[in-house]
Amino acid sequence: MTDEPIQEAAAAPKREVQTLYVAEAEDGIRLDRWFRRRWPHLSNIQVQKMARSGQIRVDGARIKPEGRLTAGAAVRVPPIPDDTSRQAGDVHTLSAQDIKFAKSLVLYEDDMVIAINKPHGLAVQGGTKTSRHVDRLLSAWGEGMDRPRLVHRLDRDTSGVLLLGKGPEAAKRLAGAFARRQAKKTYWAIVIGNPKPAAGQIDMPLKKTGINDFEMMRPADRKDPRAEPAETAFATISRAAHRASWMALRPFTGRTHQLRAHMAGIGHPILGDPKYGDEKSKELSGPLKLQLHARRIELEHPSGGMLVVEAPLSPEMKAGFAHFGFEEAEGNESDPFEGVRRQR
Repeated sequence: MTDEPIQEAAAAPKREVQTLYVAEAEDGIRLDRWFRRRWPHLSNIQVQKMARSGQIRVDGARIKPEGRLTAGAAVRVPPIPDDTSRQAGDVHTLSAQDIKFAKSLVLYEDDMVIAINKPHGLAVQGGTKTSRHVDRLLSAWGEGMDRPRLVHRLDRDTSGVLLLGKGPEAAKRLAGAFARRQAKKTYWAIVIGNPKPAAGQIDMPLKKTGINDFEMMRPADRKDPRAEPAETAFATISRAAHRASWMALRPFTGRTHQLRAHMAGIGHPILGDPKYGDEKSKELSGPLKLQLHARRIELEHPSGGMLVVEAPLSPEMKAGFAHFGFEEAEGNESDPFEGVRRQR
């Protein structure tokens, strides 16, 4: 779904103290792993030293390197040492073309919030093999206090609405809304076959298996200590005979790959998904890319009132709609989840 743990390019070393917020899908991650995801050049010893000396704090309190983080928590990040294996400045400086590209993604912007339409294939954060990602592109708005903050994530191949907070206070409020499950997120997906019933809720715990690029979420027994509760509402918008269905999906929890794992778990994988698809869905997908799009997000604006943002279909989703004959107007008639609430 929404929140693939992303292992790509290193975040730029900072020479000042920062406050970063734990993303929704990072709930439960170890502190040392959280740091290493952002700054892969840091050694375990460096992270341990910063934590044990009190330079790293979470919500104002000390934490051990193996301590677990909760979604929305504020992490005090001390100045990060440079990655001496890289030539200073050559990776993190944005070109005029990068800045133009970043600004072209904006769907909505005010003094506290930026909403962008993340394209398919663009990672949200970086790791050792990816130098172009949303987090790096945020430098288009400036550095330090002017630099927007990530408050949630989308999978690399999921397109659609991604919210950013301008300044630490806005980021804290937005991240808190995601952590408390107050954001109403609606995704559009094309899946193989026709789910029956046509609408309902999936209450299927998931657990992580594998590592790095081979990491997957699989259905788990509720008694398994590694199982994470996961709930998703679904509703069929349109059907292409018995071949495929256009679905609206609403996650009530924010597990890694949740929507992809849940639809595969009920026997209707999302088309174009190389990780969770089966042989039949892969055959039906043909050249189509992942047919999953963060269409709409609704939550309280940090300054009050409601913020509602919709993202137009990506080229990849448009290709899927054209292939199966779906008309976008069918999905704009009403809210398929009006009155639907989390079961647990």
